[in-house]
Amino acid sequence: MQAILSGMRVIEGSAFIAAPMCGMTLAQLGAEVIRFDHITGGIDYKRWPVTKDNESIYWADLNKGKKSFAVDLKSPEGQQLITELIISGGDESPVAGGIFSTNLPAKGWMSYESLRVHRPDLIQLTIVGDRHGGTALDYTINAKVGYPSMTGHADDDRPINHVLPAWDNIAAYQAALSLLAADRHRMLTGEGQKIEMTLADTALATMGHLGFIGDRMINGNERPRYGNDLYGAFGRDFKTSDGMRLMVIALSGNQWRGLLNATGLKDAMENLSATLGLDLNKEGNRFTARDDIADVVGAWIAERAYTEVAATFNEHRVCWGKYQTVTELIDKDIDVSEDNPIFSTIEQPNIGEYLVPGQPMHFSAVTREKPVAAPRLGQHTEQILADVLGKSSAEIGRLHDEKIVASQS
Repeated sequence: MQAILSGMRVIEGSAFIAAPMCGMTLAQLGAEVIRFDHITGGIDYKRWPVTKDNESIYWADLNKGKKSFAVDLKSPEGQQLITELIISGGDESPVAGGIFSTNLPAKGWMSYESLRVHRPDLIQLTIVGDRHGGTALDYTINAKVGYPSMTGHADDDRPINHVLPAWDNIAAYQAALSLLAADRHRMLTGEGQKIEMTLADTALATMGHLGFIGDRMINGNERPRYGNDLYGAFGRDFKTSDGMRLMVIALSGNQWRGLLNATGLKDAMENLSATLGLDLNKEGNRFTARDDIADVVGAWIAERAYTEVAATFNEHRVCWGKYQTVTELIDKDIDVSEDNPIFSTIEQPNIGEYLVPGQPMHFSAVTREKPVAAPRLGQHTEQILADVLGKSSAEIGRLHDEKIVASQS
């Protein structure tokens, strides 16, 4: 937690990754993020990975630092409570509310047009699958934009999906940035607005930013599969004499010189350069000659044990990394420990004690505090009804009795 967004209130109606991660990002920066769910939980409330008791670790990790409001979303009174919550704050309140983030169907009572009647300066962010109104998830968007056809080895024509939901992650941070931009606009002008973004357009924009669209339209190129080779420069995986696999990169001039100094292969590369008629000091030429370079570098690495290669590479500041499993990362890597200030061990209710990260940014003007656990479903229902919506204890009791709201202590 870094309370740089203290005083900002965001109401969230969300599922899956992009919208919850957007809210979690803002919560970890100090915003008050109130997540509302149906009284039995949303569609991702039990999503894997789960504990042996079917408690979702996934849900907990995406909702750190938030407050939870559990309400019957199908009842008109429940919908009215959510409406009151979304438009709360502002005016004489110390909290700048009126910010709503969702990837749920924002129709009817939840539409921007309906909500802004109650608060004209409302900011509403809506994330949808694609601009045509279709249903889409990271995995279907990834298939659309072509990355699976470029992933894997050249001798395998099957599409290879990546495990990382990259488009969801990028969309989450774009969404958080969009809300901050809209909030700044409102502070300067008093105007609210509707922000619409799609998962598909997030991926398409990224493809353009990284040159894939320009390469095709200008050069007519169809990017083939290159396995683990770095496109446009030299980079490849190698195996040491004791079977450890490494990724070695020589993208910049300094990285190339560091690799040659570490391996003592400067003369060999000059001879190779003369044979091929290529200046290997140019990164594009290193890509063209990648197989020949890899034969020489690979032979040097294959003759040595991992510890020797690692020590030599570190001494000469080679850009390299060891391939390891997630288990090895979690169990053995010092960067996933409390030695790294982004991590803290917390007690997550119903799940247990484990290591969780805060945000990777370090702000010099605010103190980094320990991450806050995710709430239990409905944990803050009574607090929100009383403190945010101003309901009396009798009214709160009635709402519970009629099962309009639910809470957990």
